[in-house]
Amino acid sequence: MHPSTLFLLLAAYLDYLIGDPWGWLHPVQVMGWTIDLFTQTTLKYVKSPYLRRLAGVVLCWGLIFGTGAITWLLIHLCESIHPWLSIAVRSIALASCFAGRSLRRAAEDVLTAIASADLELARSKLSMYVGRDTDKLTIPEIHRAILETVTENAIDGVMAPLFYAIIGAFIPAIGAVPLAMAYKAASTLDSMVGYRREPYTDIGWCSAKSEDILTWLPCRLSVLTLSLISGKPLTVWRICFRDAVKDPSPNSGWSECAYAVALGVQVGGINYYKGQVQEKPLLGDDLQPITADIIQQALRLTRYSFLLWIGLGSIALSLG
Repeated sequence: MHPSTLFLLLAAYLDYLIGDPWGWLHPVQVMGWTIDLFTQTTLKYVKSPYLRRLAGVVLCWGLIFGTGAITWLLIHLCESIHPWLSIAVRSIALASCFAGRSLRRAAEDVLTAIASADLELARSKLSMYVGRDTDKLTIPEIHRAILETVTENAIDGVMAPLFYAIIGAFIPAIGAVPLAMAYKAASTLDSMVGYRREPYTDIGWCSAKSEDILTWLPCRLSVLTLSLISGKPLTVWRICFRDAVKDPSPNSGWSECAYAVALGVQVGGINYYKGQVQEKPLLGDDLQPITADIIQQALRLTRYSFLLWIGLGSIALSLG
């Protein structure tokens, strides 16, 4: 067995079994503190739009390369102490890059509240995971919000980190974990400052664009995987080219649309953000309503895709 295959398997098992334990320090928290400190300092003292854009470049690539470098140094320090310590650190660090269990827990948290007929609790719990206003959402709208969140984050939270872990495993000088962690930094940057509105328009432009570029290929490969698993590849691609291209995001529209077609549902439509209406393009065909079972099917599709990639990656590493 290739050494990187062991880390991939252990990390996948840890994420499935444990996920992100409550109360534990997570690498994303440290990234978040760094991003927030740099951003607030820049916004306070730098008023020039040009200099803010330049600061955004420094923040983006400084954090991405810095995260990868620090991870690489930590792993090699652990290796010098004891090989088993290195294996443990690599597996835990790589597991922290995957959000499979976190997505499942978030979805089931809201679905449990709906099942208990507590709509207010469901709205409250949903507000912890989505940016849209949730205080007036009906059950069908809550189901749509859960599905959109699960299918959008399946790429940058699950499949893309795995993609970069596999790529890194083929580059011994870098390794699986540093490259996956570097991508995680890019994803965290985008979620925190990659907005097209003030005050992040200038400082966040580089983070938003970089994450779009880094996610483009794993997103398309994920769509390909979903199309094959669903058993209707031509239909998935045809409707993605019809609908996903209308979405302003080069990636989330494709991932949401691929899941929608595979499941026979339609996502998108009107959402409210801080009282302001925002209409997203409709993705997929409305063949059946979005239900709790549909959401569980989406979670299973992500898990099957994840396991398939690990299997293919393991075979490729063995042959390589």
